[in-house]
Amino acid sequence: MKLSIIMPVYNEKETIKEILKEVQEVKIGDIEKEIILVDDASSDGTRRIIEEEINDNNVIKLYHERNMGKGAAIRTGVSAVTGDLVIIQDADREYDPRDYPKLLQPILEKRCDVVYGSRFLGVSSAMFFWHYVGNKLLTLAANILYNTLISDMEVGYKVFKAEVIKTIPIKSNRFNFEPEITAKILKRKYKLQQVPITYVGRDYSEGKKITWKDGLSAFWTLIKYRVVD
Repeated sequence: MKLSIIMPVYNEKETIKEILKEVQEVKIGDIEKEIILVDDASSDGTRRIIEEEINDNNVIKLYHERNMGKGAAIRTGVSAVTGDLVIIQDADREYDPRDYPKLLQPILEKRCDVVYGSRFLGVSSAMFFWHYVGNKLLTLAANILYNTLISDMEVGYKVFKAEVIKTIPIKSNRFNFEPEITAKILKRKYKLQQVPITYVGRDYSEGKKITWKDGLSAFWTLIKYRVVD
């Protein structure tokens, strides 16, 4: 069995080599790993690091010539997937790859098709108050609109059977990938489970990119995909 790890990257020169090292060091039984790096037109030297300093045999390097956003990077990554399972891994080190085994377990045990990590079931730190409130409101909206009970819709750690993510058309280019994929998973009645994860957030001085505008866009995305596919 193979795990495809899609890593969207944008201006992460301080963390890219460390997060890649952490991902490579994780052991998940006899599961093979392929890491799909998608550089979204970084302008801080990240692309040079990927091109010149990362040479692992199991790393696939893909590049955008202009910045398009996280959703677009994931869409590019999905097109290169050859694994049986797919996980999204942000490059900023807010999420801990040591959580992979418990994230994969429900799918490996054939209990579900998709797994969401949850920062609110696990150990979290350094989350801004208004990010917390915004996340809770968006998650509540998702639960109301799609008649479900998830605790962390905006979480970055999402795991899919490859056949699931490959058959869902991803149209969002930016951070509204999260509500779009959630809406389409729930509308298609795929089985979804949650597991607690560890989360250590960073602040804007460290490169955090999500703003209140992304929250408004996410809310509109949830409403839109309730009525269209």
